[in-house]
Amino acid sequence: AYANFKPQCLGVAMDGTQNLRVFGKGKGKAQAIEQAKKNAVSEVIFNGIQGSGDCNKRPLVNEVNARERYEDYFNAFFATGGAYTKYVRLDENRTSRIKAQTDDLVQYGVTVSIDRAALRARLQDDGILPK
Repeated sequence: AYANFKPQCLGVAMDGTQNLRVFGKGKGKAQAIEQAKKNAVSEVIFNGIQGSGDCNKRPLVNEVNARERYEDYFNAFFATGGAYTKYVRLDENRTSRIKAQTDDLVQYGVTVSIDRAALRARLQDDGILPK
């Protein structure tokens, strides 16, 4: 059985990036890690990071149903190899580990850094957030 793990704030780096522990599911390790990176960016944009730590807990987009309103934009943004990849970096020094596994899916937890300031600027330039 899979548990739904919420992203955890691990702190904020000197350059302002947020370090998070996030989880993703996929058919293999690579797919699960890529999904975890998408989940991290999505959480910062739409939900904010809950719990303890120095991370900015507020979501970037406060608008209700923003994901649905800008569906075409976010579908392209979160597509495989999409623009989200510019704002998330996998921390290779912290090893990934299996949290759960079934016959066809694995769930991995990874540590990533999110460039929140650059992500906010991108959303403002693209008209999702006011300048």
